Amino acid sequence: MKKPVTYKTAGVDIDEGDRMVSLIRPMVRSTQRREVLGDIGSFAGFFRFPARRYRDPVLVSGTDGVGTKVKVAAMAGKLDTVGIDLVAMCVNDILVHGAEPLFFLDYYATGKLSARDGAAVVSGIVEGCRQAGCALLGGETAEMPSVYARGEFDLAGFAVGAVDRSDLIDGRTVRPGDVLLGLPSSGLHSNGYSLARAIVFDLLGKKAGSRMPEWGSTVSEELLRPTRIYVRPVLALARKVRIRAMAHITGGGIPGNVPRTLPDGLAAVVRTGSWPMPPVFGTLVRAGRLPEGEAFRTFNMGIGMVLVVRGADADRAARILRGSGQPSWRIGEIRKGRKGPARVLLQGGKG
Repeated sequence: MKKPVTYKTAGVDIDEGDRMVSLIRPMVRSTQRREVLGDIGSFAGFFRFPARRYRDPVLVSGTDGVGTKVKVAAMAGKLDTVGIDLVAMCVNDILVHGAEPLFFLDYYATGKLSARDGAAVVSGIVEGCRQAGCALLGGETAEMPSVYARGEFDLAGFAVGAVDRSDLIDGRTVRPGDVLLGLPSSGLHSNGYSLARAIVFDLLGKKAGSRMPEWGSTVSEELLRPTRIYVRPVLALARKVRIRAMAHITGGGIPGNVPRTLPDGLAAVVRTGSWPMPPVFGTLVRAGRLPEGEAFRTFNMGIGMVLVVRGADADRAARILRGSGQPSWRIGEIRKGRKGPARVLLQGGKG
């Protein structure tokens, strides 16, 4: 007689999923805030809103993924950092509007579930939540052998935060003469990896373990460097200095993201030589023979977040950030532009 067809023979192992939950449960608990009710394993997560901390609260939410950086993680067999990227991409987005991240949910999909590998991914998500000060409230794990090949996986995340309406940062008060402060990225963060992989692996013929002397690291060490989470130093600054606008530098780079926070009729003049650029970007530009515009529209080029403050507040803001352990550079200013949507003007040099 033929053996019966089961969910496991079809490629989905429920028992392995249960083992993964048992591995991640203590990690998830370590992110809990006092507002969290219940434990993982319910159909939904429960969070008691801290209403007393806000006078006129606005909920701010964001969702994102890690992109093809997950392919580098799978290639290198190092899965414990892309979870930090996942949290960073979401919480940095809601931070742009002055919101404190409250809780986070994740979605992890793979072709063949390994409880150990899944727990490694979640350990990174947990670390990202700790850095952002938010609770990992829940998530979903999906084993889909007909969608993903063995060893392949993907991630998505969802963050919810809050800010008082009077403290909401939306860029409407930005004026000519305001200063752009750039906060350094830790490297590529989580954007431009389709191009970066094409240059490093296909054009240069490097492997994940190849040593790159100009980077001071291996390929995988540099390409898997986690996205920096800016929540704590920026929220600390916002309590002392009025931030008029912010931009998280993700897909589209500085030219594609800074205008999203500015009123029409303004131009953000960015001096491209005003900050130290990590060596990885120089390698990519030279090897790929990338025009400046293409490089700046694809990669963050060393700037992960841009803050817009009054010119009179710029030095004080930089000192406060430095006191929080967060470096910054004055990378440009706001000027009156042509009619229509705001834009970025890239200028070489430091001054």
